[in-house]
Amino acid sequence: MPNDKTLRPRTQILTRGFDPSLSVGSARPAVFRSSTYVFSSPEAAERAFDISSGRARLREGEQVDLIYSRFNHPNAEILEAHLVPIEAGATAALVFNSGMSAIMTAILTFVRPGDTIVYTVPIYGGTQHLIEDFLTLFGIHGVGVIAGDSKKLDSAIHAAKNLKMVLVETPANPTLIMSDIQMACDSAAAAAKAAGTAKALVMVDNTLLGPAFQHPLMHGADLVMYSATKYLSGLSDMIGGALLAKDAELIRLMSSKRGLFGTILQPDECWMLDGRLTTVGLRMTRASENAQQIAAALAGHPKLERVIFPTLFEDAEQKRIVEKQCDQPGAMLSLVIEGGKKAAFDFLRTIRIARNAVSLGGVESLVCHPKSTTHSGFTEQEFKDAGVVEGLVRVSVGIEDWRDLLADFERALNAV
Repeated sequence: MPNDKTLRPRTQILTRGFDPSLSVGSARPAVFRSSTYVFSSPEAAERAFDISSGRARLREGEQVDLIYSRFNHPNAEILEAHLVPIEAGATAALVFNSGMSAIMTAILTFVRPGDTIVYTVPIYGGTQHLIEDFLTLFGIHGVGVIAGDSKKLDSAIHAAKNLKMVLVETPANPTLIMSDIQMACDSAAAAAKAAGTAKALVMVDNTLLGPAFQHPLMHGADLVMYSATKYLSGLSDMIGGALLAKDAELIRLMSSKRGLFGTILQPDECWMLDGRLTTVGLRMTRASENAQQIAAALAGHPKLERVIFPTLFEDAEQKRIVEKQCDQPGAMLSLVIEGGKKAAFDFLRTIRIARNAVSLGGVESLVCHPKSTTHSGFTEQEFKDAGVVEGLVRVSVGIEDWRDLLADFERALNAV
C-alpha cells in the first residue's frame, strides 16, 4: 500500500509498507524464512548490489530486488516502514539484532580513529564499556559528562577534538536524571560553527521513554536509538535494536555497514516485533500510570532514603527539562533503600510479584540492583560520579494492578 503521509501515525503503523498481494493475500505480514532471493533479471541484480553496497542511491519510489537476508529481507523492510510513523520526525529506520549492535553500527559508520564521542553518564553499562574499554583501543576517544549538567556538557562539546558524535541517554539509567536534548544539539551546532567543521551527530538513546513519551528528533537530535528488547517488544522474549533518523541519508550510510557486519534482525523476530508496535503506546501508558501511583505512595516511606521518579524531582532544572521534553514520566523508578547493599538484597529476596531480573520495559515488573549487575563494571569513582549507590534498586513497573505491586513493595520494605 502506498505510504500515505496524510494518515495519522496509529493508522500508518497498520497500513504502510505492506502489500497483501505479495503475501498471497494475507491480511497481516507473513514470515519470510529465506536466506536468498531470485533476481528478476541480471540488470536488476546489478542494481540491487549497487544499492546495497552504497555505490548508488534509490530513486524516488524505486523498489529493487532483494539479495540475501544479511543485507535485507521482507520482514525487516515491513518492520522498518512501520517503525517510522511511531517516531515523531523520523523519515527512515533500520532494525538490528540487538540494541548494542545498533549503537556499534552507528558509531563505526560515522566515527574514525582520532575522533571523539561525548556521552552522558550514567549510561547503559554495555554502552560505557564499548566506548571506554573497546573503542579506545582503536583510537576513538570518549568523554563522559554527568547527565543533567548542561554547562559541563556544553564545555565538553566545545573542548572536544574532532568531535563526531554526542551520545545522550535521557533519562539516565538508573538514576533517571534528565538531559536537555535541545541544548546538546545547540551546543554541537555552535561548536561546529566556531571550529568551521561539520556538526557532530547527536544520537539519543530513547529506550526508557520512547517512542510514546519523548521525541528526540523534534528537539533537534539526528539519530534515535532503541533497545527494541524493551518497550517496543514488551514481552521479555526477544532481543532487538533500532535506529531512526530524520535524514534518510544517515540510514542509507548505516545500512551498508549493517550488511557488512551482519547485524540485521532476523525474519521471525521482525515479524514478532512488528505485531507489537500497535500496542506500544497502550502498554507504556498503563505502566507509566502504575509507576506514578507507586512512586507517590512510597515517597516518604521510613525504609527509603528517597524515591527517584520524574514527578518527584525537586531540582528546578530537572523539572524544567521534564516539562519541556516529556509527555509522561514513564514507568521506570529507583528506590534508594536505607541500609545499603544488604538492605537492597533483603528487599530483592522478599518481593513476590515483581521479579528480580535485569532488562526493563516488559509487561511484567522487574527489579534489580544496578551496582552489582547492570553497572557492575564501573569504577568506584564512576559509581560516585553517577550516583549509583549501594542501596539503589531499579524498578521497571509493568502493567499489573498497581495496588498489588505497591503491597508487594511495602511488604518487602517492611521485611528489610
